[in-house]
Amino acid sequence: MSELTRETLTINMGPQHPSTHGVLRLVLELSGETIVSCKPVIGYLHTGIEKEMETRTYHQNIALTDRIEYLASYFEEMAYCLAVEKLLGLEVPRRAQYIRVILCELNRIASHLVWLGTSALDLNASSVMMYAFAHREEYQEMSEIVSGQRMMPGYFRIGGVQWDLPEEFFPRVRKFIDELPRRLDEYEALLTDNPIWRDRHIGISSLSREQALAYGVTGPVLRASGVNWDLRKAIPYSSYEDFTFEVPVGANGDAFDRYTVRMAEMRESGRILRQALDGLPEGPYITSDRKVALPPRPELVRSMEAVIHQFKLVSEGIHPPKGEVYAAVESPRGEKGYFIVSDGSNKPVRVRVRAPSFSNLAALPVMVQGEMLADVVVAIASIDIVLGDVDR
Repeated sequence: MSELTRETLTINMGPQHPSTHGVLRLVLELSGETIVSCKPVIGYLHTGIEKEMETRTYHQNIALTDRIEYLASYFEEMAYCLAVEKLLGLEVPRRAQYIRVILCELNRIASHLVWLGTSALDLNASSVMMYAFAHREEYQEMSEIVSGQRMMPGYFRIGGVQWDLPEEFFPRVRKFIDELPRRLDEYEALLTDNPIWRDRHIGISSLSREQALAYGVTGPVLRASGVNWDLRKAIPYSSYEDFTFEVPVGANGDAFDRYTVRMAEMRESGRILRQALDGLPEGPYITSDRKVALPPRPELVRSMEAVIHQFKLVSEGIHPPKGEVYAAVESPRGEKGYFIVSDGSNKPVRVRVRAPSFSNLAALPVMVQGEMLADVVVAIASIDIVLGDVDR
């Protein structure tokens, strides 16, 4: 080969590229249209949330967690609250645990619907995007019924949830899960056997079992590579041991397996939701520990002690004992964990977030090396990153 034909070309993909699912820049080295190397450049969406958490009380930080993996805010709140509760040695009422599971599994379906719609749109399948986003709209309405917010709900509390589920929520959820299998069948009928979809996904951006483990990949990307690891099964939390469900696992670790794993996960979330609704326990929705929970509102009109108690908790916050903890949940993108260090004051000394999108993105260069330039779009879509989760 001549010196000219051996030359490679370095190009920037992003940070404004429409199919990078956020503000991401990739520096790609190309030989013709074949990728020789890929270097992700991050930080365009850095918010400093972890550092900000050191300046706010434990309760105030719940509002910040929502902004990290913003398509899975209930999981952020769950992981953070579990960590603080572990620090306090606090037992959460059974009803509150089930309510958390219900909202998280609804959020998992909604997050996967965003992935499905945007992934399809990346390959110009606009019909699927419209169907998926219309479907997700129902989740956002249910979230608004419960928390008052379509996104960034701020509904979970240390020791439970803000208030009980309203009555109008239950028929909406049952209708949603009753229709879920039919709608998933429709999406799969449009995509699974579509020759263009299969050609663009099968054998593309493969990640072996060994590579996935070496890069610390978690979630559907890890399970698509043949590793049966789901925190809901492996290290159950919030009463997940009460529910019967399967963990979908792939065999080839390619983009198509990531697609089939997530589609199967939505069906399993529907199973969990039905069990949680049918078995929802009676009882309180938040702990009775007065060092953590606000007094019931009726008490405020007849008890000065309750007013003082509320004022102290709201203005000063809680004082967990000295120590450090780590708690994690299975978010739609993998292991979402919070490491918190306490010095006994009302604010954490250190908060560190284990972000699944960050680890999954780190494996992208391995996945695309030797692939065609056009397949980078498919690879990014298949790992389903949230850049707020990457940069923090």
